[in-house]
Amino acid sequence: MADDLEALRRKRLAELQQQQQASQQMGGGADMQAAYQQEQARAEMDAQKQTILRQIMTPEARERLTRLKMSRKEMVEQIEAQLIGLAQNGRLQAKIDDAKLKQLLMQMQPKKRETTIKRV
Repeated sequence: MADDLEALRRKRLAELQQQQQASQQMGGGADMQAAYQQEQARAEMDAQKQTILRQIMTPEARERLTRLKMSRKEMVEQIEAQLIGLAQNGRLQAKIDDAKLKQLLMQMQPKKRETTIKRV
């Protein structure tokens, strides 16, 4: 799974480089240059984030997070940010396994309201 993501990143980076070269040859490079640099910075930060997550999570937990990202992207980004923050502050004693990740996900999930209909 991680190899697939890495291959997609490399492919996207190669496409952006080709687009940049084409735009420079045409003469309109200022806007494309800025967009290219932003995309490159975003890709680099994403790679750093994935590296940290590989260090602090088991493969099963990372796989669960990747699957969940397809449906609840905002929640996964929030959890990733929290885990990375905890790791950088030295507050994680052990790797996050699948069971611990499930607990975190349950805590992050909003409480469901139970609706009752009363007939008079």
